[in-house]
Amino acid sequence: MSLIAVTVIGHDRPGIIADATAGLAALGLNLEDSTMTLLRGHFAMMLICSGDRSPSEVEGALAPLAADGRLQVSARAVPEEDGSGHGSLRPYVLTVHGGDRPGIVSAVTGVLAAAGGNITDLTTRLTGDLYVAIAEVDLPADADADDVAVRLRAAGEELGVGVTLRPQETDVL
Repeated sequence: MSLIAVTVIGHDRPGIIADATAGLAALGLNLEDSTMTLLRGHFAMMLICSGDRSPSEVEGALAPLAADGRLQVSARAVPEEDGSGHGSLRPYVLTVHGGDRPGIVSAVTGVLAAAGGNITDLTTRLTGDLYVAIAEVDLPADADADDVAVRLRAAGEELGVGVTLRPQETDVL
């Protein structure tokens, strides 16, 4: 079994998810991980599938999605990860809110990276002049989360936005 990363991006329309997943199912691929969203009216999908198919077979099966030129489809082989090398991690939720301006994500993620933090999910939205970002972050067990939170708030103050870091609830759905 191999892992294949599939991306579909372009103008939104009804049925993209149904068509893409039908093509993958027809190839016998298992959908292992996914994220799908609208970004300013454009559809964006990223999937990790497993099965005994090549990326070129996947692109061929999904080619009808891109036939009218409004969507782009790509498939790439990805190596399986053994899960080692990350050490002991603690999950946190980061929130950012305030007036929009360039450099917010760069400044905040720079603080996290300096602390050894890994962002596992990041969503941003701009509504009018209000900018909001929410991220799931893993910090190393030996990181001083209180110090990271202080540095995040300071970075936010320089940009005129509020930044909070709090432990993530670990309840399973």
